[in-house]
Amino acid sequence: MFYRDDLEWSLERLTSGWIFSSRSDWLRHNLLHPKSKIHPSPMIFTAGQTLTFLKRRFAEVGLELNSRHGQNFLIDLNLQRVIVESAELSPHDVILEVGTGTGALTALIAPYVAHVVTVEIDTRLHQLASEELIDLANVTMLQQDALKNKNTIASGVLAAVDGQLMNAAGRQFKLVANLAYNIATPLITNLLALDRPPELMVVTIQKEVADRIAAKPGTKDYGALSIWVQSQCEVEVLRQMPPAVFWPRPKVDSAIVRIRLDAQRRASMDDRPFFHQLVRSLFLHRRKFLRGVLVAAYKHRLDKPAIDAILAELRLPDNARAEELEIPQMLQLSAAIRGRIQ
Repeated sequence: MFYRDDLEWSLERLTSGWIFSSRSDWLRHNLLHPKSKIHPSPMIFTAGQTLTFLKRRFAEVGLELNSRHGQNFLIDLNLQRVIVESAELSPHDVILEVGTGTGALTALIAPYVAHVVTVEIDTRLHQLASEELIDLANVTMLQQDALKNKNTIASGVLAAVDGQLMNAAGRQFKLVANLAYNIATPLITNLLALDRPPELMVVTIQKEVADRIAAKPGTKDYGALSIWVQSQCEVEVLRQMPPAVFWPRPKVDSAIVRIRLDAQRRASMDDRPFFHQLVRSLFLHRRKFLRGVLVAAYKHRLDKPAIDAILAELRLPDNARAEELEIPQMLQLSAAIRGRIQ
């Protein structure tokens, strides 16, 4: 939430008997202490990332979009609110946002949470967003790639998040972001490999990726990503979005997805890295029979009789395929193979 102009804030400062060092401090006080003597004004609006706003601001700073970064800006204000409301924000939250853009989503999130760490790879957008977010004291802005490589989150990003999580007891980690299409899969995958992953992720991603994350066994979209996410989390596809709600318009539909960490599911994995590698290996050849894939993947560590014994133990037929296995079966298979190897 944001207030329409600085005059209202100034008048409320003078008449309330309370003094704040910045407008953002005043906003946070009202959100955290709604029963105090300072009451939010009814003159409320959301951050205005509309098509008109974007074109005007980009023209002012001479900014042209870089297609290499997959930049598509969400211009539907109602959907921006859906993202914020779906994240179940609280004063204990430390939010990671990847893709600051103009800072519109950052500005909507910041008044509700302890801290936002927002990452932008584009130098020009980072500078523009810095101007828009200058009054928000609880925002850390990083100008860098969020990924060190496709298998690793950048250490600077993790350090910034960890620093804020350790600042006070009871803080919880969440990812809230409008993700560029080329970063969605590696970011979500690598965050779930952390010892302390986000407790909740609410992200805008390509619908094709959302379908893969939420897919069920036996469907064309079911694969390594589905299993890796669902073995640790509950997944909800909250909203499908057409290209028209973005600028520039992408060529595909998008979706808002909520991914909620499930502590019991996560605890059921004896060895997360081993499980992740197994699943990825199985789906390199998704249509091949499971037995043949396992023989090839573990040829230097398990012989064929050992593979056959594992499949028999789990009551999996010789003609079973990885794409048919439920997640509990995948977990049992991983534990059985790991047990034989060790």
